[in-house]
Amino acid sequence: MSETSEKQPTTSTVKDFQSDQDVRWCPGCGDYSILAQVQRVFPEFGHKRENYVAISGIGCSSRFPYYMDVFGIHGIHGRAPAIATGVKLVNPSLDVWVATGDGDGLSIGGNHMIHMLRRNLNIKVLLFNNQIYGLTKGQFSPTSVMGQITKSTPMGVIDSPFIPVSLALGAQATFVARTMDRDPKHLQEMVRRAEHHHGAAFVEIYQNCNVFNDGAFFKFTEKGTKDDNVVYLEHGKPMVFGKEKDKGIRLEGFTPTAVSLTEGKYSASDLLVHNENDSTLAFILANMIHNPDLPRPMGVFLSIDNPTYEDLLDSQIARARSKKGEGDLQKLLNGEETWVIS
Repeated sequence: MSETSEKQPTTSTVKDFQSDQDVRWCPGCGDYSILAQVQRVFPEFGHKRENYVAISGIGCSSRFPYYMDVFGIHGIHGRAPAIATGVKLVNPSLDVWVATGDGDGLSIGGNHMIHMLRRNLNIKVLLFNNQIYGLTKGQFSPTSVMGQITKSTPMGVIDSPFIPVSLALGAQATFVARTMDRDPKHLQEMVRRAEHHHGAAFVEIYQNCNVFNDGAFFKFTEKGTKDDNVVYLEHGKPMVFGKEKDKGIRLEGFTPTAVSLTEGKYSASDLLVHNENDSTLAFILANMIHNPDLPRPMGVFLSIDNPTYEDLLDSQIARARSKKGEGDLQKLLNGEETWVIS
């Protein structure tokens, strides 16, 4: 069961990963960009196409396997992490990707998601977050913000929303990142980083639903406002942001604050330096979302190395075989733990 490399010198192209199915998302949906960036990056990885598996549940994002010319499973609502776990354990050499949404992955599928992440299976999760239920026509989701008017909350959402990055960190995922549909280069880089991580990788993607929640993330994605509202996380580098790179993030105790670099009080050497191997810092950065005066972090929050579940399982089976032999299924079924009811 040990995971083996199935890589080969690749001559595949974007077209090799495009299926013959018509893409049926709403015109202008952010899902198109996510699909396109994944298809652009996959040829770089050097796997045979038959070694990829795309798995989804239910929702707009969950049509993803239809549009990727790889093996795929369109599962039932919320169960993609459970299905992916089974696929990975049966054949650890497969490159398994889960495509899910904020409803599918964090509501009905939330329990499956946290357990897959805590077990640290070598599975990659792309969570399309549009803060709404799109497929079922605009009900509020687990990430909808307080006060948001939706079909099911005409007076405004009163639930405190999940922060997907914080949830993944709390579930002990070993790789956690955030990116955006309207930043193709950054999205591609986060997909690359997830692929090269050996363990559970969780990538939240801000995705615009132009029908039911249009513009939810425009503050962070659009040219006129992006620079002053996004800080890109780069390992080993100070956290600088702003159109003129004239602002930065520093810690006061455990509290991040935004400071000016042009007033003479602070310089780049006073700023917080990102360390993607620091889980405590990752939580601090994830919780910056609570302060509207702070920029939104994008990039890798955490990347650490821990044994994967399938590696541990492989070792455990090997120990059992060395101690007890190969085993006999019929002997087990008819053993001392069975009885006859007359």
